[in-house]
Amino acid sequence: MPQRKPIRMQKAVLTDRALITEFTDLPNVGAATARDLRVLGLTRPQELIGRDPFEMYAELCRRTNVRHDPCCIDVFMAVVDFMGGAPARAWWSYTAERKRRVAASAKSG
Repeated sequence: MPQRKPIRMQKAVLTDRALITEFTDLPNVGAATARDLRVLGLTRPQELIGRDPFEMYAELCRRTNVRHDPCCIDVFMAVVDFMGGAPARAWWSYTAERKRRVAASAKSG
């Protein structure tokens, strides 16, 4: 059986957020996520600043009439944090935080 190559983040990361003009210039964002962001009515990466990733996910599900994979929230968390000034992190590094927040919300609500 052929051996698979390890997955790496291949994209060079621009650190000056003002220079980022395309969603696909963001870490963790490919064509599919860029389309999802446009479905949400966003037109440029700077519009992600201050957004709530959980609200973005709920709105995406409403607008498409599809329950998307919850990992979309992780990607949204990653890009919102990045555009807010945080260092670039892989989307899956947000999974534990998402699960904690969902569990805490379920307990309180």
